[in-house]
Amino acid sequence: MTAACRITRIAMLALALSLGPAGMAMAETAGAVEQSELPMVTLASAERSWIEARVPVSGSLVARQEVQVHALVSGHEITGIEAELGDRVRAGQVLARLSEDVLSAQLAQAEAEYQRAEAGISQAESQIASAQASLTQAVATLERTRSLRQSGNASQAVLDQAIATEASARAAAASAADGLGVARAALAQADAARRIARLNLDHARITAPVDGVVVGRTARLGAIPGGGGEPLFTLIAGGEVELEADVIETALSQLEPGDAAEIEVAGLGRVEGRLRLVPATVDPVTRLGSARIALDPDQRLRTGLFASGWIVTDRRQAVTVPASAILADASGERVQVVRDGRIETRKVRGGLLWQGRREILEGIAAGEQVVARAGAFFRSGDQVRAAP
Repeated sequence: MTAACRITRIAMLALALSLGPAGMAMAETAGAVEQSELPMVTLASAERSWIEARVPVSGSLVARQEVQVHALVSGHEITGIEAELGDRVRAGQVLARLSEDVLSAQLAQAEAEYQRAEAGISQAESQIASAQASLTQAVATLERTRSLRQSGNASQAVLDQAIATEASARAAAASAADGLGVARAALAQADAARRIARLNLDHARITAPVDGVVVGRTARLGAIPGGGGEPLFTLIAGGEVELEADVIETALSQLEPGDAAEIEVAGLGRVEGRLRLVPATVDPVTRLGSARIALDPDQRLRTGLFASGWIVTDRRQAVTVPASAILADASGERVQVVRDGRIETRKVRGGLLWQGRREILEGIAAGEQVVARAGAFFRSGDQVRAAP
């Protein structure tokens, strides 16, 4: 209120007192006129409410883990296909079949080789027994001949012949023992070949290595898959689809695995999720990192769909005021508290901004009234009147 206004008001009060009751009525009318001349402001209460800190994300849905299924044997025709795109399959379920004619013949051949190797073991053992018997006989003959030679009843030539026979029998026994080793090696080789043939025959049934959903298929009836190239089937392990989201580099420090996410998927609507992987690197050109957000199971999710939304990095209750109630400049932030119709400019420390309200960390208490749309032209002590 200016000095001139105060002087005018004092004069009017003095006149009213001199005029009696009629003068008092005139004074009240003047006071009402003066009150209506005060600036009108809209008040808002500082109140405790929920606030959140969010990081915007956008990207495409991808498989959490993609599994490729190849033919483990090559050169055999595809004779049957038992899975189509979109099918949910179980681990071990047959996806396709290859021709088994050649593979069955190879297994039969391997079985025959194994049986022959087994017979070779028996033959080698018989040869060892025969050679051992011959050696025993030769040793006994040599001992007897030596005794006869010492008594003069046998010639030196007969003794030499007995020695040669014993040496030959000993060599034959050693050779028979080596033959058994060779026969056992042949049996092991035949067994390995038989197991490989069995595996190849089993691989004629192309099966799913994990539970999942078929999202890719190149297998065609009559085709002959090779050892490399494109997979015959592509699965999403467990059917788990997640969001590969771009995150701006300035927000990466706020993210932690497990943060809640609210995602809008094109054509499907809102899907809840959790941050699974925080970006490990940032693209030097786009200045974006790639995060992975695990989504709640939903049969409608498809890889390639666009999605956007928010990662909620913090959620708490705090004292808040309308964002428009805060004035900010080089000296800091402040609000204009209204108490008994007068302005009190008060410094505050602001926090999060959420849905048009600003968190106040220091400087104001819940329940206090502030100017909802602060004006830099107000000063502490100014009188104002509240808007209806």
